[in-house]
Amino acid sequence: MKTHHIHFVVGAGGLAFVAFATFYLQEKLGLLPCPLCVMQRIAFILFALTALIAAFHKPAGAARWLYLGLLDLWATAGAAIAGWQVYLTYHPQAAECGISAEERFLNGLPLAKWWPAMFEANGDCTRVDWTFFGLSIPELSLIAFILLSCIALYAGLRPEER
Repeated sequence: MKTHHIHFVVGAGGLAFVAFATFYLQEKLGLLPCPLCVMQRIAFILFALTALIAAFHKPAGAARWLYLGLLDLWATAGAAIAGWQVYLTYHPQAAECGISAEERFLNGLPLAKWWPAMFEANGDCTRVDWTFFGLSIPELSLIAFILLSCIALYAGLRPEER
């Protein structure tokens, strides 16, 4: 498989995670996204857009390293946020009660006004309302960020096609 195909697949995968969270978990099941969930959505979107641009750009040389760095940045940021949320689900006493600074910040952004269903944060970061194979949403998100990062690293570090 060529590198630009891999970038396209991981970009589409990132968007699929956001679509699943928004249209199934939120709209169908009624789960409200918390501030950390919204930040993970943003990281997934940035990762996906970067990967899709790389797929169409088909970078070589320094541009290839730039895309790899950006993809790794978005995946690492998303994994860190998801990891923190996993910690909070196991240690809810570490989270503050009420409206957090993150929630006020995110809900004050133009994105939250432009598309509130996607970017408005109203949920509780410590609650586990849904699981899949015994894994919570933040645990699944953490795994997804790690997998996407590994695939992007593979694509970026493999020898260039001729």
